[in-house]
Amino acid sequence: MGLLLARARRLIIIAAVIVVFLVLAGATYQGAATALERRQFPHPGRLVDVGGHQLHLYCIGQGTPTVVLEAPATGMSAAWGWVQPDVAQITRVCAYDRSGLGWSEAGDRDFEPAAVPGELHTLLEHASEAGPHVIVGEGLGAAFATLYAARYRPEVAGLVLVDPPMTDRPARRSVTRLLNASPWLARTGVLRATRTLSSNAAGLPDVSARPLRAFLNRPDHLTRSASELERWSQTVTLSEASPLDPALPVVRIEGAGPSHTALLTDAAHGAAVSAAIRAMVEELR
Repeated sequence: MGLLLARARRLIIIAAVIVVFLVLAGATYQGAATALERRQFPHPGRLVDVGGHQLHLYCIGQGTPTVVLEAPATGMSAAWGWVQPDVAQITRVCAYDRSGLGWSEAGDRDFEPAAVPGELHTLLEHASEAGPHVIVGEGLGAAFATLYAARYRPEVAGLVLVDPPMTDRPARRSVTRLLNASPWLARTGVLRATRTLSSNAAGLPDVSARPLRAFLNRPDHLTRSASELERWSQTVTLSEASPLDPALPVVRIEGAGPSHTALLTDAAHGAAVSAAIRAMVEELR
């Protein structure tokens, strides 16, 4: 019996050493890869102070009205890879990263859905991107776009909602649990090795897919993504309780589908969304 216990202890110690080694190796791999990606993928736009922290804003094209893109859950400005350059052929288009996502700083405050429209308003104001704007949101971004249009109606010319969320479709527990665990899985290199989340960027143009894949392996981006998804229902409830001006042009369109973390990675879906935005812009001119 004593010999068996000694062997069991030895096996446990060996297993623990292997686990520690793998965790340290994964963390080293994650750190080295992240440092390389910071140099490979500098922000393409500009960082604008919104009061204590900076948000990333990327604008291309010329013309009015300016289109402002609000990304879906787990997304960022790069998620609009099919849409932004296409719509920029006829007008100015700005994509940005919400606090803590992509190239934007998180700031000191915890995530609060009601604060998102105010930060976007400050961003556009400080960046001298004059309105009224066409606000476009996908998924959770559609809820934020609705909140913005309700609060800042004089500065909104039109609203395009792609796959707008509904209160009767809360985020699945399995998805929420994965995102809650994702920052820790990212720190140990597990997400990067398995491509569990970064594979979601497949299908986008390479110039967009590569930085998006990088951020879908980043603990800071994933921490804020998890916070947003955790308060999905609260955000949607707020948007549904925010009355829109009946005179405001609103277009609703299906894009990437009902998944809470769906991205516009399909070229055909991206083209359909671009066409809806283009039609809105032409109608407003």
